[in-house]
Amino acid sequence: MVGVVGGGQLARMMQPSAVALGVRLRVLAESAQDSAAQVVADCEVGHHGDLAALRRFAAGCDVVTFDHEHVPTAHLSALVDDGAVIRPGPDALVFAQDKGRMRERLAKEGAPVPRWAPVAAADDVAAFADAGDGWPVVLKATRGGYDGKGVWPVDDLDEADWVLSHDQVPGFLVEERVRFTRELAAVVARSPSGQAVAYPVVETVQIDGICREVYAPAQIAATHSVAAQRVALDLAGRLGVVGVLAVELFDTPEGVLVNELAMRPHNSGHWTIDGAVTSQFENHLRAVLDLPLGDPSATAPHAAMVNVLGGDLPDLYPAYLHCMARDPGLKVHMYGKSVRPGRKIGHVTVVGDDPGQLKDRARHAAAYLRGDIDE
Repeated sequence: MVGVVGGGQLARMMQPSAVALGVRLRVLAESAQDSAAQVVADCEVGHHGDLAALRRFAAGCDVVTFDHEHVPTAHLSALVDDGAVIRPGPDALVFAQDKGRMRERLAKEGAPVPRWAPVAAADDVAAFADAGDGWPVVLKATRGGYDGKGVWPVDDLDEADWVLSHDQVPGFLVEERVRFTRELAAVVARSPSGQAVAYPVVETVQIDGICREVYAPAQIAATHSVAAQRVALDLAGRLGVVGVLAVELFDTPEGVLVNELAMRPHNSGHWTIDGAVTSQFENHLRAVLDLPLGDPSATAPHAAMVNVLGGDLPDLYPAYLHCMARDPGLKVHMYGKSVRPGRKIGHVTVVGDDPGQLKDRARHAAAYLRGDIDE
């Protein structure tokens, strides 16, 4: 049995792969109404910050993995001391939980990263800016950020002082504002035995810090694509990651730079459900169970995935009818969430030969499901 801490859409999307593999899932969800709790029969309600709840949950599982990175590192270490099998383990997961620790370790490993420094006061930020290319710079909370939260582009000393007035624990770091040409993601999977596979590098489109669109493969120089895959595979091995690792990168004229890490299935890999021989969700389950990994190759020359954010349509069923009738090749994935403006409630995917046409089809469907258009 695989236990998944977190009841969000990532755990929900693991369930079809688990069924196909004959693997039983158990989910620790905060509510019986959570996305995964609606489709996984074996669901326990509890909070990921409650060590007693985690211990009860882990006791009935062969291996425990995650829907998110928010479980306290000390709690995970306690589960390991209890004899639980945690994948990825706390010694690896901490580098996805703590941006300061991540930057320190990546610099030690020689990975390509933006210029950065830990900061405690606005004067530290100003000194960092003065030592580089000046303002603007980017401030980040070292823990707790997600979908643009905990990240602040700042243009001057006053803005830096305002950000640092937030009560963040354990602190902040500052990074140069990278002048990138596009954002990329390299998704890989690695098993405890050391087998690893890499998916095609994708281009991601971020708006207000939220991933809105993903295009596979990224239309970039082959040297940059290979470099991104090599960085991801190398980090998976050096950090001891088990499961899926998503490395978010900046593509620049000089090469790729690592932006963020996620040690779980990732939004940038959702296209693999419909566009790859083996989805990221299946390979994550295979990896944490130490099964041979599946083929990550794309099944079509191109794929486009667009997230559906909550908009003006509280009832999406009539919109389904339109989108499915208009585009029979469209794949719609909804997460069982109530509609709220700006909330990720699903995604759509199309695959085929013409990347421009695929982009238009996916964007049209997502816009219709949001209520932005009515034709």
